Amino acid sequence: MSALEAQVHDYLRLRRALGFKLERHGRLLPQLVAYLEAAGAATVTSELAIAWARLPERARPNHWAARLAVARGFARYLKTIDPATEVPPPGVFPARRHRPAPYLWSQEEICRLLEAARALPSPMRAATHEALFGLLATTGMRLGEAVGLQRRDVDLAAGVITIREAKHDRSRLVPLHRSTAQALARYVARRDRLCPRPSSTAFFLSRAGTALERSAVDKTLRNITTSLGIRTATVHPRAHDLRHSFAVATLIGWLRSGVSVDERMAVLSTYLGHVAPADTYWYLSASPELMALAAERLDVSFGAKP
Repeated sequence: MSALEAQVHDYLRLRRALGFKLERHGRLLPQLVAYLEAAGAATVTSELAIAWARLPERARPNHWAARLAVARGFARYLKTIDPATEVPPPGVFPARRHRPAPYLWSQEEICRLLEAARALPSPMRAATHEALFGLLATTGMRLGEAVGLQRRDVDLAAGVITIREAKHDRSRLVPLHRSTAQALARYVARRDRLCPRPSSTAFFLSRAGTALERSAVDKTLRNITTSLGIRTATVHPRAHDLRHSFAVATLIGWLRSGVSVDERMAVLSTYLGHVAPADTYWYLSASPELMALAAERLDVSFGAKP
């Protein structure tokens, strides 16, 4: 093992001990080391790190920026050990985060979605998808978080879900409304009756008793929304849009009731598992109704000033 390889090993071990998974880092940093050593470099240099990040050349700047971010993190660590290390500057690649406009589900559409899921041919498939879509709509959880839940993660007596495989390697607790906990309890009773000996410890089961796959859920949602006439050639509702709809509905409720959004935004951000409140504030621009309500609040605020 070379000196650089040993440093990568120590860097990953240290950060993983702090709770970070660093799967991408564990895959990319050995490639960076091989690139540096092939160039005869004993440590990270800005020029070589940027050249490595810009691979493959036909990739998009967002891809290059993500690779360079991995290299920058390792370089910052390495510089504390080897002063000759250069930390590549930020903003080298013009990466822009593009967020597609969400499809905002109405309450009536969500009810139709759950009704259609309940009518799926397989009893287990019907029970699972009704409970799953209902959970997404009432908690704003990510689809990947929901299908990744294990039985031990769902405490219906306490009304709390523990998400252990959250985005950005973070875990969090999601409190449940009593009606949601009751609906999940009904699902558990039916699930265990239909499949008393499952092959998986997942909370949501397929009709074969295995853990659900995201691709299968997406396909089911596409079929249901197409049959309901919600999905068209230009409108493509996703399971993730149920999360968007939950966040927007929460903000609309706060604005209508006169609650200070700024005071509660951190709470919503934490509940949704956002790393930064800025990701939650983005929802203020996601709905014309939200924009109008926010504008009204601004008018009132400015009008109240002398």
